[in-house]
Amino acid sequence: MTSQLNQDNLPEHIAIIMDGNGRWAKAKNRPRLFGHNAGMKTLKKIVRASSDAGIKILTVYAFSTENWKRSKEEVDGLMNIAIEYFKKEIGELHQNNVKVNVIGNLAGLNTKVRAAAENAMVITAQNTGLTLNIALNYGGRDDIVFAVKELIRAGVSADEVTEQSINDHLYTKGQPDPDLLIRTGGESRYSNFMLWQVAYTELAFTDIYWPDFEVEKYYEIIQNYQKRDRRYGSVK
Repeated sequence: MTSQLNQDNLPEHIAIIMDGNGRWAKAKNRPRLFGHNAGMKTLKKIVRASSDAGIKILTVYAFSTENWKRSKEEVDGLMNIAIEYFKKEIGELHQNNVKVNVIGNLAGLNTKVRAAAENAMVITAQNTGLTLNIALNYGGRDDIVFAVKELIRAGVSADEVTEQSINDHLYTKGQPDPDLLIRTGGESRYSNFMLWQVAYTELAFTDIYWPDFEVEKYYEIIQNYQKRDRRYGSVK
């Protein structure tokens, strides 16, 4: 299917808000965690498809700073799914030259989740293929606050603060901003995801719940992106 894509105009960085797991499960009269487990299988397919297509960076929204408000059962289940993903998939990810990069406030995670995340990053640190950013305990506002605190700690004066200096202290430092943001599940909002980085990102929304999001649809959205005229505020 990668032959459908124009290799000369691929988005370098794609971000995805993986939404709709709970509603997908509810429609099947199953518990929400059933949907989250199904969503993990979809993530595996999309990571592989991104790598096959030649995408350089894929950032997925796995758990937000606001998701702690959910029931303890669901939060604990999501943390266990994260641990399972890091442990079960790390072998294949490493074999396929994928570099895992967990972004967010890792200090706010329990020791088991943090250890699994850090282990995945260590194992894949030297890989040169797709970079998979997994946003875990991540919030766009928290990302900006973190960058500001880092600038203050570094002794940067107000007059020295620039867009570039803020970029250099975000969780995604050293990476280009997303070219394309995809949100599944029928909602049309950022939900506190990469607020600084998506200033000029192209947006794509679909009603498809994340567990039903297929590679064919993913490539179709990339194809539609390739037809867009990105002007960044200028006029051609």
